[in-house]
Amino acid sequence: MSYISNADLGGSNESRAITPEPENEVFHEAWEPRVLGLVLATNAVGLWNIDMNRAARETLPNYRDLSYYEIWLAALEKNLHVRGVLNEDAPPPPRVLQASAVAAALASGSPCSREPTATARFALGQSVRTHAGQPNHHTRLPAYARGKVGVIERIHGVFVFADTNAQGLGESPQWLYTVAFDESELWGEAAQGSVVSIDAWEPYLVAA
Repeated sequence: MSYISNADLGGSNESRAITPEPENEVFHEAWEPRVLGLVLATNAVGLWNIDMNRAARETLPNYRDLSYYEIWLAALEKNLHVRGVLNEDAPPPPRVLQASAVAAALASGSPCSREPTATARFALGQSVRTHAGQPNHHTRLPAYARGKVGVIERIHGVFVFADTNAQGLGESPQWLYTVAFDESELWGEAAQGSVVSIDAWEPYLVAA
């Protein structure tokens, strides 16, 4: 049995087999690198952010039936449609990524770390419980880890909170932790004695 890696679907059963691919095989069809280029170029114009783009991918109703770059293409079409970019009277984008600037833009990336404005609520080694239930918006908390008890394994600092950023509600920077779970906490009798770690923002957690 395999499991969906999408955060919104994470932990739901997937009956189809996982087929391993050769290492470093990035593209399978000639159209795939074009989709990657289109997605990177449209991300750079400033009409949506990385979390909105990820949310568009992971909330596709037919996510399970699409290949990797089919998911990217469908999400791009969804973003363009939702924001009216393809309308004849659409305003010009805030900015344009010129071909000459692509290499520098990719090298610089888009850092999402922010300066803290409050102290972290949780300490290393502290037991915490993740929020249970399905939120009514895109989230980065995997379904398989909701309502589970783990231990703070690492404190990363403050980062843009994906849940609010994906909804266009602002960055709302939050402390980010690595939380380690005993496998039995997540999988019950199917556990093999391993430890599973996930990164989780502070609003996902309460003291256990």
